[in-house]
Formats: sequence, C-alpha cells, structure tokens
Amino acid sequence: MRIGIGYDVHKLVKDRPLIIGGVNIPFEFGLLGHSDADVLVHALMDAMLGALALGDIGQHFPDDKIIYKDADSLKLLSEVSKLIKEKNYEIINIDSIIIAQKPKLKSYIPEMILNISNILGLNIDQVSIKATTEEYLGFTGNLEGIKSQVVVLLEERNCNENI
Repeated sequence: MRIGIGYDVHKLVKDRPLIIGGVNIPFEFGLLGHSDADVLVHALMDAMLGALALGDIGQHFPDDKIIYKDADSLKLLSEVSKLIKEKNYEIINIDSIIIAQKPKLKSYIPEMILNISNILGLNIDQVSIKATTEEYLGFTGNLEGIKSQVVVLLEERNCNENI
C-alpha cells in the first residue's frame, strides 16, 4: 500500500469562474491559476502522484506551457489516473477537505464526488469530500483564497491473487 497527501491553494479574484471538483459554482469570485485552478482536483492529483513518488502536477503539467492554459483539471486527472494504472496500482479511497469561508459548498459536494469517481472509475463510497471554514481567520477566512488537502490510499493491483 502507498499513501499520498496533496495540498493546493489558489487566490480568489474577480472575473474568473469558480470551479471545484469539476463543478462550476456560482460566486462573485473565482480562483486564479494557469488552468481552471480547481483546487480540489489539483490537491488530489498531487496526492496520487506523491503516493508513487512520481513528482507533482507542476512537473507533469507545467504552467509555462500554453497547452495547459485554462485546462480542464478533470482531464488532467484522467491523465494522472492513467499513470497510476501504468504503475499497476489502484485507488482504495480518497479523503479530502476544501477550506473556504464562502461560498457554502455542501450542496455541490455530491456532484464533485460523482465527477471524481467517474473519472477515476471508483464507487462513490470511495471518495470523501468535506468542506469547512476557518471561522473568518487567515487568508481563507478573509476571502483571499481557497485551499484543499487530500489523502489517497493506493494498493498494488492483483497483489492478493495467489493467496
């Protein structure tokens, strides 16, 4: 088994869509980034890559490449999923948290779970997404940004077939 942890943060700005977990969330601010700045999916990809010591998303999808400008992070997640499968591993479960003062994310979480489970070929009960605030403290509490943390557990495929 291999465990990976991912962390991502993006600044909130005007005139950008707010996309988290592949869901376009109506809000007066969006996240600044070279791609769609999906803070949850970015943290997830880093956790997956980290579990197998494959670097980070900056190495695989550098922000100085025009091809990744405004890229759909769910498509990038599909590419990372292929790397995990090529290494003969599968995801056992994902546990994640989004830290944002606003907007309230509870009603969007089921769609986020569905998006991620569909891309990764998982059951929805293998994907946990929680949301919390920092009670108006720090940069998330002051509506300067949103962050996410993810832990993923991987297991080598077919490792128990001969038992």
